[in-house]
Amino acid sequence: MRISEKLNQAYSSSNPPPATFSFEFFVPKTSQGVQNLYDRMDRMYELNPIFIDITWNAGGRSSSLTNEMVYTAQSALGLETCMHLTCTNMSVSLIDEALERAKKSGCQNILALRGDPPLDGTESTGDFKYAKDLILYIRKNYGNYFNIGVAAYPEGHPEESDLDLTVKYLKDKCDAGADFIITQMFYDTDNFIEWCSKVRKIGVDIPIIPGIMPISTYAAFMRRAKWSEIKVPKHFLDVLEPIKDDDFLVREKGTELVSQMCTKLLESGYVKHLHFYTMNLERSTIMCLENLGLIDQVKSHDTIGGAILPWRKSLNPSRQKETIRPIFWQNRKHSYISRTSTWDEFPNGRWGDSSSPAFGDIDLNAADLLRQSPKRAFELWGHPQSLKEFADLTISYLRGQLKSMPWSDGSISEDTSVIAEDLVKLNQNGFITINSQPPLNATRSNDKVFGWGPKNGYVFQKQYLEFFCHKSVISKLLDQVDIFNKSSGDNSRVLTYYVVDKTGELITNTNDEDINAVTWGVFPGEEIVQPTIVERNSFLAWKDEAYSLITEWVRIFESNLAKDFLKGKEAQVQTSIEFFKSFETDFVLCNIVNNNFTDDAKELFGVFEGLQFQ
Repeated sequence: MRISEKLNQAYSSSNPPPATFSFEFFVPKTSQGVQNLYDRMDRMYELNPIFIDITWNAGGRSSSLTNEMVYTAQSALGLETCMHLTCTNMSVSLIDEALERAKKSGCQNILALRGDPPLDGTESTGDFKYAKDLILYIRKNYGNYFNIGVAAYPEGHPEESDLDLTVKYLKDKCDAGADFIITQMFYDTDNFIEWCSKVRKIGVDIPIIPGIMPISTYAAFMRRAKWSEIKVPKHFLDVLEPIKDDDFLVREKGTELVSQMCTKLLESGYVKHLHFYTMNLERSTIMCLENLGLIDQVKSHDTIGGAILPWRKSLNPSRQKETIRPIFWQNRKHSYISRTSTWDEFPNGRWGDSSSPAFGDIDLNAADLLRQSPKRAFELWGHPQSLKEFADLTISYLRGQLKSMPWSDGSISEDTSVIAEDLVKLNQNGFITINSQPPLNATRSNDKVFGWGPKNGYVFQKQYLEFFCHKSVISKLLDQVDIFNKSSGDNSRVLTYYVVDKTGELITNTNDEDINAVTWGVFPGEEIVQPTIVERNSFLAWKDEAYSLITEWVRIFESNLAKDFLKGKEAQVQTSIEFFKSFETDFVLCNIVNNNFTDDAKELFGVFEGLQFQ
């Protein structure tokens, strides 16, 4: 959605928030930095920003990476994204390429910037001289598809000391077709309010969004202020200079100062929305939002954020009607989006057409399969040499001591944590768990842990367990599943399962075409929504990825990088390689669904009693 429409939607409601906010992120220099930033953006999604923006670095890999990050933010993370686009030294063809890629990602918001001139003082050689030229070009060739933002300088532009002239240039950009304004950072609130008055008096009536730079350390605060050539008010210096060597105290007091500044801006009547320059950090920004009391108020506001489904809705145009996903990828949304992008039927709101030749066509050579650099993988997971060490690693994750596992991009979720100790016991007995959910029976949709969807509804879940099991144990486990089912009545399939090895040999007690809804909600005035399912074809597609993650892990141990990270531990690394290769051969991937959602979690875990492999 366009930013101006989102702002109008927020403030035209019957219960408008006191303020809305957004975040800016810049493109990291390393691939691991990009993955870490995705994780940070993912966490900050929970704060419900109206949008984020991602900076543009013209030329080379950095500019294409901006487009890639916009695609990920829109498609996988479900964050409304604004893409910076600078036109200095940019040809029309490069501008078109960037805009087309943004459009295909579902991005409808562009911050149109001139960009920095050449460092040697020469004239720009591109097809655009000013940001106004870029705005006119976008409007001419893309009509109103894009919402266009422009930059403004409340304390003057470094290349123009006449403030009245900079306001005139801003008016020219607005007249060319701008929809909103984002300002440079500042700390002089009185000057900003006076500048807003000038802008409004010359006929600019589009939203003015102030750029807010939180204060993390004194050195960074002063460096950014100097670089941006902005005034630092005396009362800021009076507070911060005496404590400049105490980073913790500077952040605390700096947050108070910035929060007071934001309060004054909101009270001025010129501002309703705050845009935070995060510098790819999160704590200082979150502290400001907490001080302003905006986090809880925005979370409770139905028209802002608040996914309808229990998984993150993609904003990519080709997936806007998607309402169902296989549960197997619930902890790997980046992977799910990229690996199912060629599956059919997303425009019709389905999870995929198993009769399509594209179904299950997964690019398992993708560089982001493991989503961790080799060094980071070693730091997180070490080099397990036995099933017990592998199980202990999973247990550390279940107890919140690890932030991710190969099969889970983020920390254990709150809803899974309620069965964490039962999962721990399974791992101690040789079942390596990778995905699960507890049962729910008519839980209110506004429940803080399990709720999702519109208010005044009820949500349901069947208990689901996914795990690796040694081949010598699986027959005993399935015997106990059959005993459980028989005790539930004739021809009963209370527990349904899929079991598959790396080669694709499948054992199941389901029918070929079964599609089992494992999560659903019932809401007033709406049909029943069934957002997660278990079924055969997507499970087999997921199987390829699950085993390939192990293969990628082994490749790290076999790489030259391992020699650098683990010098003196060559024997242990070799043992790890041998263990994981045998694991791939000797363990099968299993999932079990308890279709009686009225059972408590203990019923399914009871099926594993007496089973153990070490």
